Formats: sequence, C-alpha cells, structure tokens
Amino acid sequence: MITIQQVLEHAINQQVTDIHISANAPVLFRIGGKLTPICKESLSASQSRELSLQLLNDRQKEQLGRALDYDFMLAMDHNRYRINIGHFNGSIGATIRILPSEPKTIDQLELPETVRELAQRKKGLVLITGSTSQGKTTTLTSMIDHINTHFPKHIITIEDPIEYLHANKKGLVRQRQILKDTKDFSSGLRAALRQDPDIIAIGEMRDYETIKIALTAAETGVLVLSTLHVISIDKILERLFSYGQGGDENQLRYLLAESLQGIIHQELVPTVDGSRHAACEILVVTNAARNIIRRRGGFFLRNIIETGRKHGMLTMADSIGQLQDRGIISEAIATSVLANYK
Repeated sequence: MITIQQVLEHAINQQVTDIHISANAPVLFRIGGKLTPICKESLSASQSRELSLQLLNDRQKEQLGRALDYDFMLAMDHNRYRINIGHFNGSIGATIRILPSEPKTIDQLELPETVRELAQRKKGLVLITGSTSQGKTTTLTSMIDHINTHFPKHIITIEDPIEYLHANKKGLVRQRQILKDTKDFSSGLRAALRQDPDIIAIGEMRDYETIKIALTAAETGVLVLSTLHVISIDKILERLFSYGQGGDENQLRYLLAESLQGIIHQELVPTVDGSRHAACEILVVTNAARNIIRRRGGFFLRNIIETGRKHGMLTMADSIGQLQDRGIISEAIATSVLANYK
C-alpha cells in the first residue's frame, strides 16, 4: 500500500491544490479545480484510516479520538499543508490543502489595481468575500505582502490556521494562530488593539463579537483586512446583520457605514489551460454607498458598483468580459458565471 509520504510527493509534482483520502473512493487530487483519481482502486475503511493517521503523532491521535475532528498545519520537506482529519460515516478520512511556500503578489494574481489601492488605505475596513475555496485567503495574503513590501507598517494577523508565512520586509508582521497564540478571534483582536498595530488582518469574520470589535477598530484609525463567506455583495449587509444580537442592527449599520472602505468579491473560474483565475467584483465605498448601508438593503449596492467605474469599482460582468477578451476563459464559462449575477 502507498504511504502518505508518497501521496504528498506525488501531489507536489502534479501541482495539486487539495488531496482527499476517503473510504470507498480512490485517493483524489484537485487539479485545476477538478477532482481527479490517482489510482483505479478504492480505499477500504482500514486503508483510509491508516493513511490518515500516518499524519498524526500519538497526542494528536488522542485529540482526534476525543473531538472526532482535528485541524492542524504540517511542515514537511520544505512544504506546508493545512490538514483536516475527521470521521465520515464511521470511517476516518483526511482533506489536505497544499499551501504555497510564499505569498503570491497582487501582480502575480493579476488582481485589479483597486485591490492595491484598498491595501494602501490608512484606516477602515476592507473585506474580501466569496464562497468557500474561492481564493479569499490568497488575496488577503497578497495585500498583506504588498503592505509589508512597500511600507514600514506594523501588521498583526489573527488566523485559524496560519496558511502563509510572512518574512519581515519594510514592515513588521506578527502572526498569531488561534488556540496556539491566542484563545479565539475576538480575544486576539482585543489584544491586537493594545499592540500598536497599523494593520490588523483577521483570517475570517465568524461571530458577532469579532465583527463588532473589528468595526470599532477600523473606525478609530486602524486598517482592518478580513474575509467573509458570502455569495455576493448583494448579501453582505444581511449576512453581517445576521450576527447581530437583539436590536444591534442599527449600531452595526452605523459602524459599517463609517468604517467600510471597500469589498472585493471574487470567484475562481476555470481557465482554458486547465487552471483557475480570480474574477472580481469590487465596491469602493462612497458617500452614496454609506447612505445605502445606513438606510437600505444590500441590493441597492449593485447600482453603486455599476455606476462607479471612475472610483475604481468593477462589476463581475466587466471582470469576466476582460478575462474572455484576453482568451483566459471560454464563452461557456463566462455565461455560466454571469448567470448568477443577473
């Protein structure tokens, strides 16, 4: 039987993003956004368990036994992996994300110029949104790298887990991992405010307390960068307000209107060469956008984006059109993506 070391080495050579180990299925690699089996034979429950547990030491196996799920980072042979091991219908399996050795730059990702401009704001909140596995963390990391490369700023990150390691360049980057360096996002964020930050990067906005502290920090002179799971900019207000408690919506509306600088919403779309490329919709918050946030629903933000090109805004239709004009994506892909933005 193959070993987990052999699986990881093969995945690195094939430029794989994710590895899936599961009972009653072959080992699967995600390449260019698609799952691809690396062998014909399916793993038995015992083989899936054995492969998965090869990643753990005795202490970690005990933790898996207690919690039934276990998330961790692994560094091996100059490569880094984000790993989840869990129980699936009585069997043990693993999902392994292969992490780049260093952050990609805004230029390497071919992100719109507005992303760079938002990274250079002095204060406020910038959100990177999208559904799961759409490159939000990669974009967030590229913005941190841009600041770190060009400006003498103190950047504090709060992550779960730390996916990319930043070397200090012109700036000072101090990375904190949940349950290793700080208790949770809200605790880490409170502490960060006492650590003389210029920029705070929060891996993900997950709860009301984190959102409220982040908005307050952004309003009082710190640049806060974070990600949020949401399917479109239209839904951003209702998603944030859904975290509110009781009658807190009005307070969240006020804080958001005062602090929000911009939203970068993105999807990773399949390209003609079999890889994936980010398509972006960008809102730059203007006075008109602030009035909508204070008084109306997120649906009206789309009108702001569609008429805001002079402010650096970008519609998904324009982004997809540019990728199609450059021959990066096909007409069929363009049509399927834009069907969700009508």
